[in-house]
Amino acid sequence: MKIALINENSQAAKNEMICSALKKVVEPMGHQVFNYGMYGADDKHQLTYVQNGILAAILLNSKAVDYVITGCGTGAGAMLSCNSFPGVLCGYVVDPSDAYMFAQINDGNAISMPFAKGFGWGAELNLEYVFEKLFLGQSGQGYPKDRVIPEQRNKKILDEVKKVTHQDMITILKNIDQELLKGAVSGEKFQEYFFANCQNDEIANYIKQVLA
Repeated sequence: MKIALINENSQAAKNEMICSALKKVVEPMGHQVFNYGMYGADDKHQLTYVQNGILAAILLNSKAVDYVITGCGTGAGAMLSCNSFPGVLCGYVVDPSDAYMFAQINDGNAISMPFAKGFGWGAELNLEYVFEKLFLGQSGQGYPKDRVIPEQRNKKILDEVKKVTHQDMITILKNIDQELLKGAVSGEKFQEYFFANCQNDEIANYIKQVLA
């Protein structure tokens, strides 16, 4: 699995800590981590939590990655931004039980975490435990086990609802504020990571136009 990490400007100073915890847990499982930044508070390239959602949607809809880890001060803004887009099912995760139940019940492809609120002593341990429970075994297996059939049915219903309530990704990319979009895809490592892994030529070609 290819996993992206995206941090916005208010919590960019914690990027290295979050990335280290993520890699420590998932790389032994055979997963790859792609750190899309921000890499520090003083980065030349700044991301807002709104742009976190734009970037997450581009990465997931193009299949450049399979999963996105993001967040902001409270985690709420980045979650709302992510869920504004098609092909993104983002959960709000504070602790390991949130991570486990979101993975097993909702079977999403992104989480948003609070990286300021409640982020104190032992925060790095909580990150590790969250990532362990999030990527433990196969997701979508239900919790508790006697609820697996209705939960899997509800997940399929939600997927179909999102297809109706959202426009396709190319239409969104063409109609969204182009400077906002360009800012979301102008990160230091974006082109290196994205174009090597993108599996959607239409999205890739449009992003190239935006960056030109």
